[in-house]
Amino acid sequence: MKLIISKHNLGLWAASYIRARWQANGQKPFVLGLPTGGTVVDMYASLSGLVQNGKMSFQNIITFNMDEYVGLPPAHEQSYHYYMKHNLFDHVDAKAENVHILDGMAKDLPAECARYESAIKQAGGIDLFLGGVGRNGHLAFNEPGSSFDSRTRVMELTESTRQANARFFNNNPALVPVQALTVGIGTVLDAKELLFLASGSSKAEAVARLAQGEITPNWPITALKTHPRAALLVDPQAASALTGSAKAQLEEAWRQQPDEDVILTL
Repeated sequence: MKLIISKHNLGLWAASYIRARWQANGQKPFVLGLPTGGTVVDMYASLSGLVQNGKMSFQNIITFNMDEYVGLPPAHEQSYHYYMKHNLFDHVDAKAENVHILDGMAKDLPAECARYESAIKQAGGIDLFLGGVGRNGHLAFNEPGSSFDSRTRVMELTESTRQANARFFNNNPALVPVQALTVGIGTVLDAKELLFLASGSSKAEAVARLAQGEITPNWPITALKTHPRAALLVDPQAASALTGSAKAQLEEAWRQQPDEDVILTL
């Protein structure tokens, strides 16, 4: 896999990449896996601008979001339905029937997860899965210890994840839901291509574990190294814990071309 360290805005970088992959796909349906979170707000703003300026269309894009809190209705300001509506879908020409987000209010949560897996298969699988990385290395809401074969399911959120997300709930961890529905790591790894993003020094340990540690369920991010077409896009702060040869390669590359992206093969 590739580790891409960029000094440029990660969201704009990712939006440009999505547009290029969409163009290369031609008129065929393009199936896109989507995340939420602060790192990708700029990505969605850029995608919205591309659509509004006639440089891209969501007419033939089918989307599947990674996760949703259990117990939050779609109109709740911290639900991922709300996030996606206000950050992307209100601003692009996506067809309602092509937008898929897990239902955290479903009466039968396991059945909702099974339905979601079936919908992904019916769409022909995901062409490009975008995602973020948690401080503890979680992917979507797949917490440490999650099997790399896991499928869409109900997940109990760890205290560290609830603490990290408390900033969206009046800084009160008690208001953060204790469960979420999430695609599994196996669901993610089934995608034809992966592009994950990590920004800020709080993600530095997770990035270092991916780059220089062993592949282990204790750090779900390391599952990316098992995929034939995976990339992790990070900013310099998220790459700040790299050591040894990876750090040396990065420093040497920036000495020669200070503003260029650096690509390390892991």
